[in-house]
Amino acid sequence: MKLQDRVAVITGAGSGIGQAMALLFAREGARVLAADVNGGAAEETAQQVTAAGGTCQAMTVDVIQPDQVKAMIERGQSLYGRIDILCNNAGIGSTTDVVGCEPDEWDRVMTVNVKSVYLGCKYVVPHMLSQGGGVIVNTASVAGMVGIVKRAVYCASKGAVIALTRQVAVEYVEQGIRVNCLCPGTVDSPWVGRLLAETDDPVAARQGLVARQPIGRLGTPEEIAAAALYLASDDASFITGTGLVLDGGWTAR
Repeated sequence: MKLQDRVAVITGAGSGIGQAMALLFAREGARVLAADVNGGAAEETAQQVTAAGGTCQAMTVDVIQPDQVKAMIERGQSLYGRIDILCNNAGIGSTTDVVGCEPDEWDRVMTVNVKSVYLGCKYVVPHMLSQGGGVIVNTASVAGMVGIVKRAVYCASKGAVIALTRQVAVEYVEQGIRVNCLCPGTVDSPWVGRLLAETDDPVAARQGLVARQPIGRLGTPEEIAAAALYLASDDASFITGTGLVLDGGWTAR
């Protein structure tokens, strides 16, 4: 049980990678607060965790609202007495180039993908300092490391998450707080499913996504959750300020 008696707060926990994190972390002994802007989805995750014998509470949280993020951290503290792990996982996508991306879309993606990470760190760090340390795992993307056609603001936002991860890591390393991020390739998640459904030829579009990764398939939410577990656990006690790449060989080309 790699997370026995630890407390984890996970955003975007209503589906995909976040839900997989909640299920795995609870199975490894953590008490979980599953947060999502879709409260019903968060509750479904909590029910799945509970049905599997774990401990999980759900909370409706819009991660771009400072008061709601602060309340999420305070609730985790009040529920379980401490917060050992924060997974800033919530995020959205975008499929426009820099010309086609309208200012309101740019602002929305940057706010959800970057400001949410800043807010999570801002409000959890004081709690972690008071208890002598903790772990933050942010969900970035290989899109923050390479250029991808029709992903202007998405690439920019995930690059910002990687940079912020490094800064917060060096800021608090001496106080016992480790901060890392995940950099997945394309994951077979609900968001990718919706993206494919909007194309003229979903089968061909999926084949194109698969072809980007030499391993010949998409990643799974469970594989990304396993990497998050590693970074959150004592197995990664010497790791901070890094982005763990899980991309099926995409960036190796």
